[in-house]
Amino acid sequence: MLTAATLGMFAYGLYSLCAGLWDLLVTSRLELLAVALLVGLGSVLMLAAPFVRVRLAGGVELAAAAMLALQGLALHNAAHTEAGITIVPQLLRGLFALALLTVGFARGRPESAPEP
Repeated sequence: MLTAATLGMFAYGLYSLCAGLWDLLVTSRLELLAVALLVGLGSVLMLAAPFVRVRLAGGVELAAAAMLALQGLALHNAAHTEAGITIVPQLLRGLFALALLTVGFARGRPESAPEP
């Protein structure tokens, strides 16, 4: 399960990084600061994912901070779309992040590891 959560975190970070680059190069609907934050926070989440997997101290917390920041940025970015802020996509994104963090917190602590 921890590997699945790690891959999910890495994929979420990669998606954010690619979405930022896509907006920068193709659509140009966001401010430059929002694009920079998408790319930066996506990179931080991609970096934090292996830390969660190897149970490095602070890895889960770094991933949680990046995902919370990406959730806040998603609300900002949704205001710049034609549809505006809609509840269902924001709720699904938040539930996905919550599921990843729940597995990361539950399995990422050294005391939860099975003894040999």
